[in-house]
Amino acid sequence: MNASASSLLLAAGLLASGWSVRGDWTQFRGPVGDGIDTSSRLPSKLGTNSVVWSIPLPGRGIASPVIVADRVFVTSSSGGRQDRLKVQCFRLSDGTLRWERTFWATGRTMTHEKISSAAPSPATDGRAIYAFFSSNDCVALDFDGNLLWYRGLGRDYPNASNSLGMASSLSVVDGVVIAQAENDSESFTAGLDARTGTNLWKLDRPKRANWTSPFPFRDASGKTSVVLQSSKGVVAIDPRTGATRWNYAESASTVPSTTASAGRLYVPSNGLTVLEPGADGAFKQVWRSAQMRPGTASPVVLGNHVFTLNDGGILSCADTQDGRRLWQLRLKGAFSATPVSAGGLLYCVNEEGLVQVVDPAAPSGAVLSELPLRETIIGTPSIAADSLFVRSDGHLWRIGRNSSL
Repeated sequence: MNASASSLLLAAGLLASGWSVRGDWTQFRGPVGDGIDTSSRLPSKLGTNSVVWSIPLPGRGIASPVIVADRVFVTSSSGGRQDRLKVQCFRLSDGTLRWERTFWATGRTMTHEKISSAAPSPATDGRAIYAFFSSNDCVALDFDGNLLWYRGLGRDYPNASNSLGMASSLSVVDGVVIAQAENDSESFTAGLDARTGTNLWKLDRPKRANWTSPFPFRDASGKTSVVLQSSKGVVAIDPRTGATRWNYAESASTVPSTTASAGRLYVPSNGLTVLEPGADGAFKQVWRSAQMRPGTASPVVLGNHVFTLNDGGILSCADTQDGRRLWQLRLKGAFSATPVSAGGLLYCVNEEGLVQVVDPAAPSGAVLSELPLRETIIGTPSIAADSLFVRSDGHLWRIGRNSSL
């Protein structure tokens, strides 16, 4: 089964569980957590006329935008202590503000200066928008901005924090909101009922600061698990019960997250390690490459190639069959954001706000165009409606084919 077929099967399963998938960007790195949009066609040549609209944001944030139909959801935080937590909804066509909701943080809001309280990306199941913040506050709103429920996990579990701030994004699977609050003290991952916000289960997790994000994975038996990554390795759990289905215990990174393609997991572990889980809960290691070690950005798989990007801007390409590195391409700048893909191209945004479009099919990779946004950008962009959505602390951009020109 190829990568696109695998993604479509997983998307179909999630849609049956309440997800709104087709053309939407429902969580960090998209509906199936692989950073790929198979329905959008973005321009390969970007210029100033590629900015469809740009709107100011009311506070700081590195969370990825979530796009559902004609709505774009963004979280931010403001105030001297970053304790005013905001969820905004914009009209996709022109960026007009539909509504804004503000909440007071109930947990710790201290973070590293590069991030803010609005570091975790929100998620949706097509019925509601679920927003999570570094203070471990979790809020559910309907698409008109009405409050459904609010959980102050930082209040319920006051020792769940670290000095740099929390940044694990949400995932929603089978009616369960997966909230990962892993840290040096009271470390846990909880499965919250999407309807009420109450705990369906809560797992004690390794006591070490962790900024990776959970994501859904369909195994060879057709079951959808939630993959959790930590310094101890990777574990697949049942989203409804939190029960462990299998466990890879050879350590893993606590910054870039695992991704999946064609039934395999690409784990930032001892460089990059590829695992192939079986229907019986067992798994095999396909290959491991120290040369393909990612930086802050998570790996991306396109067809028969896997790509990693280090913090210094070196993009590496390897064969998915054996891990053999095929080429490296130096991009401009330092990077924190994970590349995203549409139409077979990679869209990479560096920390200085330079968008670089890469053709990975070129013999040694090639930069096709650049668009300077000239603001610090740490968060991963999103793709929907033939557009790239990029946010900084100050602005949200929609980049695509500008039909108004």
